[in-house]
Amino acid sequence: MYCVQWLIPVLLIPKPVNPALLQTHVMFMVLYLIGFFLERKPCTVCSLVFLVTVFLICYSGFGNCIFWSNNCDTVRCDNG
Repeated sequence: MYCVQWLIPVLLIPKPVNPALLQTHVMFMVLYLIGFFLERKPCTVCSLVFLVTVFLICYSGFGNCIFWSNNCDTVRCDNG
């Protein structure tokens, strides 16, 4: 599980506050992950742990997803 140490910081990089920079941030994350998987070739266990973690973070509803924003100011949010 040595390769996980290169994937964990990706989850800790904060999203920019400025919405105009969000697209650049997402592009950086996608390119970093593609480059990482092509260059380092992490083991299957590390890859699955990372992908499950990203899935759980993105669908938890806290708005911490590294790939898109769950901003209720720009999109109408239903509170039930």
